[in-house]
Parts: sequence; C-alpha cells; structure tokens
Amino acid sequence: MTHNMTHRLILRRLTAHSPMMRRLTTVCFVFCFALATVFGWPRLHRVQAQPTVAHVATGSGGAVASVDALATQIGIDVLKEGGNAVDAAVATAAALGVTEPFSAGIGGGGFMVIYQPDRSLSTGESSGAQSVEANVETSVEASVVTLDGREEAPAAVRPDLFTDPDSETGAPLPFFPNRISSGLAVGVPGTPLNWATAAERYGTKPLSELLQPAITLAETGFSVDETFAGQVEGNQERFAAFESTRSLYLPNGQLPPVGSQLNNPDLAKTYRLLAEQGVNAFYRGEIASAIAQTVQNPPVVDEPSFKVWPGQMTLADLDRYEVRIRPAVESTYRDYRFYGMGLPSSGGTTIAQTLNLLEGYDLSELDRAEALHLLIESERLAFADRGAYLGDPEYVDVPLPGLLSKDYASDRRATIPAEAPANEADYRAIAGDPLAYQQDPSPSLTGALTAASTDGEGLSTTHLTVVDADGMMVCYTLTIESTGGSGIVVPGYGFILNNELTDFDVDNPHPNVPEPGKRPRSSIAPTIARTPDGSLLAFGSPGGSTIITTGLNIAVNIVDFGMGLEDAIAAPRLSQRNNGITQVDQGFEETEQGEALLAFGHQLDSTDEIGAATGILVSPEGEITAVAEPSRRGGGSAMTTE
Repeated sequence: MTHNMTHRLILRRLTAHSPMMRRLTTVCFVFCFALATVFGWPRLHRVQAQPTVAHVATGSGGAVASVDALATQIGIDVLKEGGNAVDAAVATAAALGVTEPFSAGIGGGGFMVIYQPDRSLSTGESSGAQSVEANVETSVEASVVTLDGREEAPAAVRPDLFTDPDSETGAPLPFFPNRISSGLAVGVPGTPLNWATAAERYGTKPLSELLQPAITLAETGFSVDETFAGQVEGNQERFAAFESTRSLYLPNGQLPPVGSQLNNPDLAKTYRLLAEQGVNAFYRGEIASAIAQTVQNPPVVDEPSFKVWPGQMTLADLDRYEVRIRPAVESTYRDYRFYGMGLPSSGGTTIAQTLNLLEGYDLSELDRAEALHLLIESERLAFADRGAYLGDPEYVDVPLPGLLSKDYASDRRATIPAEAPANEADYRAIAGDPLAYQQDPSPSLTGALTAASTDGEGLSTTHLTVVDADGMMVCYTLTIESTGGSGIVVPGYGFILNNELTDFDVDNPHPNVPEPGKRPRSSIAPTIARTPDGSLLAFGSPGGSTIITTGLNIAVNIVDFGMGLEDAIAAPRLSQRNNGITQVDQGFEETEQGEALLAFGHQLDSTDEIGAATGILVSPEGEITAVAEPSRRGGGSAMTTE
C-alpha cells in the first residue's frame, strides 16, 4: 500500500461524519499532510485506517481470509492490483508479521499448500517441466504442491538438547519458562525463504514489492485490540526478561492499553532490508549475524525472574537453510479428494488416517452423539500412530504407505469400542503395525518404536486462505510456536524468534528426537479439497496439535453433517489426542450432544476456544464464500475482490 493510498483511507474514515466534522477534519488532515511533506511521514505517529470487519464474505474474482482485517485488506489490494493468490498470500503473511507478531513472523516457519488450476500455456510460456515451442498451444493439468518452510535444528543440536545441566538425574529443563524461553529452543527460521521461494516460483510480483504494504503498516502502526493486549499480559514475565522485547512490547514496564497505537520501525527496517537486498540479508547478511548473536547471547535483563539458557545457532546454520518443495498428501473421503501437508508436518497424514477410519461408518445416518463418539475414538487411534511413527522423513523411515492404507484403516477400525475407554490404562491407544500393509524392500525398524509422544506444541500460530480470479488457491499456516515464541526480540530488528525446537520429543529413542539439521514434527494442516460437485474448498487453523482435530471437525461437519463452510467453522470443536480427556469449546459439554457423549463415558474438558480457522469455498461457477472465525481469538476477517 503506497503512502497516498494510506492517506486516502484515513481521509475517508475521518470524513464519514457530519458536514462540520468533515470540514474540520479535512482542514486538519491538509495541515498534517503539509507537515508530513516537510518533515517526512515516518516522523509522524500515524493512525492506520481499520477496514470494515466481517467474518463472512461472498462474491467473485478473488478472496482473502485471515485473523486480521488490515492483513486481509492488504491481500485483497494485491489481488485487485493484478497479483495472483501466491502474491496475496505472501503480502498478507508479511502484514500478519506486524499485527500478529506473537503468532507468526519472519522469526518462524510454516507450511504452504498451493493449488494450481488447469490452464493453457501461450507461446513462450513454460510449465516448468518443458518449454513450449513457438505457435504451439498446450495445457497444464491442475496440480497441488506444498512448500515446507519448517524451522530446522542447528548443527550443534544433540538428542539431549533440553537436558537440564544442573540436574543430577538427567531430567529435562522445565518446559515453562526455561525450555520455551531460551536460545536452545530456537530453530533456523524458514519463513523469509518460504515467501521468496513462493513468490519466485509461483507468484507474479517480486518479494520487494509484496513487502511494501507491511513496511508501511509497521511504520504507521495499528490499534492494539483485546487479543493483542491479552497476549502481552499472558507473556509479561517472559517478555520482561529480555531487554529488546520489554522495550518494544512493555514500554516503561507497562502493558499496552487497548486502543493505543503500536508501531514497529525496527521491523519496517528489517522488511526494507529484505526488499532491497533479498533474503540473503536474512540468511547471510547483517540480519543473520544479529540472529546468531541473539541466540548465543540472549539479551537478558540484569535480574531476570528465571534462568535463560543460550543456544548454539551459527551463521553456517542460517546459510545452510533450504525450503523443501514436496508433494501433497493426497487422500479420498467419501466422494471428496483431499490434499494436505506431508512430513515433517503430521497434519495431512493424521487427517487422512482419521478419515480413512471414519469412512467405514455412515455418520450422516447416525445419531449425532454416536457419530461424534466415532470421531473421537478414530482420532485417538490416529494420534497413537502419529506419536509412534512420524518424524522428519529425511531422518526417519516412516511407514507412510501402510499408515495411509485403506486396508490398515479397516483393520484398525475393528478395535474402536462402542463406548469410551473405562479404565485409565486404556486411555492411550496402542499404535498399530502398518508395516504389514506396505511393500517395503528395506524394512523399517520404527515398528518397535511405539512409545507415546509428548505433546508440548504451542497453541498459537496463524492461518490464511487465498484464492484469485483464475482459481489458484493458497492455504498457508505460519508460526513461531508458542504464543510469543521464545519471547526474544532480535535487538534492532523488531521480530521475535521462534521456539519450535520444543516440538521435539525429549525421550530417546523416538522418531521425533532432536538431531543436527532435523526439522521437528509439526501438526500444521493446511487442507485443500475437491468436492463431488467440482467446487474447490480450503481451510486450516492454528492451535498446536489441535490443528489436526480442528481440520477434522470442519471436514466432518461439511462432508457428513451437511453444514456450509460458515457453520462448519463456527461450530463447537472436539479434540481427542490419545489421552483420557477430550477437549471441547464454546460450552459444548452443556449441550444435549455433550451430555450424550458423557453418557458414552467420555471425559470432556471445557476450554474457551480451540483453533482460529479460515476457509474459502469456490463453486464451479466461480462464486466465492470466504469465512473466518466469528469469535475465536477475537474473530477474523474475510473479504472478496468483487
């Protein structure tokens, strides 16, 4: 967004009042504009115009749905200016790095699923696989590709990464606050290279252009809402432990008041460096040096309330980082075809497994509570396998063909009980043996590794969904792990470093144990689906390991319960991750269905909210429905271009 565009937005907002007020505000605005022309806009404390917020939008031409109205508007502007869905997704994500810094940003990583529709190539174009001869027309079939921008462990990492050096028994560091707020927890960030790779390979605009609206937003500032203020308050002890974080988010030791303006000139500077010098500035230049220095010597205050351990990330670790372009996990459920994120994210695999289990039941004909019971117990089984087998595929021989086999699901389905487990010993399901369901010329040893996985994934993260006028769709989840990540702002550069390495399991041996260069297992699950009538559907959510169950709730709501996308996202959620308690939100335990599940023997644990989803549905005729959360995490924002 240019400065002139920003000025027009502000003027429209100010003059939407009485004639006298319009005259007064116009005079004031012209006076301020004159001052800005003389002294420069960055010197003024500008107010960012807030777009109209709606959690559902219908229309055509293109759409964006995210958790934040300013970010959604920036994505819509990119689409209107001729950018495609990838361009809009990158620009939206960069804006979220400003307004949602405790959920995502360039100090973290993420996974992107891109749907490319059928299209004809004109003379001189290339499909990427072969050139097109002059005067020859060809077509490219629809395809789905995924970008793995997951954070990576530094080369110095070992399986005992989180062992407490002061412990005589070799116990791990306490998860909170020592493990999550340390240099040890920081993985090499993947987000900047993910943006650059997506823009270069699949976009139409350079990264330098796509970063400009976020640069303006960081300079201008935005209004602090209740969610933002609550996240700072919830992390006040951690943020106060680091000089750079305290000065940015706790100025003078005070919480930012709701309604106050917050800008981040250091982040604007960092984005500008990326725009001018490319991502090498982040992985090889001055930003890389600042990151390595921050990880090795966290900017701790004189007397922090807890001990902060340094990490061992080096410039070589940053220089070595690569984005992986991987095939999607493809599966079917009923007459739907799903495309999800593969390893090192467990999202696509675990969703596919659970749906395979459910496919043996006609949920639409069952009593709703019985159908939800089957969903809960199917999740329990799939999470048992997830905990036993899944990890970075470059380090672990994961038995994916067996895990995704319909025959394997059929046999596992036979173990689903008619009621919830009655004995505490049965709360955790035992992993199955998928090796018998695949042809494996070099048998994996992972069949013996059936230990339960720990679940320390942060509930933060953010998700956005975009579609353009040509039918290209992007489903993108990005994260810095815990709300507030490591809590460490890189001094002078305005972004928080992730704490993704806490996603590793501390028990060894395990497929997800820390190793040099390894990517920790994730639950991120951006999902794209083709419906029986030819519509295109996409959805995803933040929420740690509840991301998977949120995706399953949305899928079952649509496919089996006949809900529209808006209702499927707004409905109460249930999350069973192979333990005794099933989490529910929005007071579900007090509903008729909740009481019926209690009668099935389920233990329901109520929480305020599970996830914060967005989604888009495009009909074969091009009609678009874009949806964001109506209330979870303060509600989201959905817009269409027309």
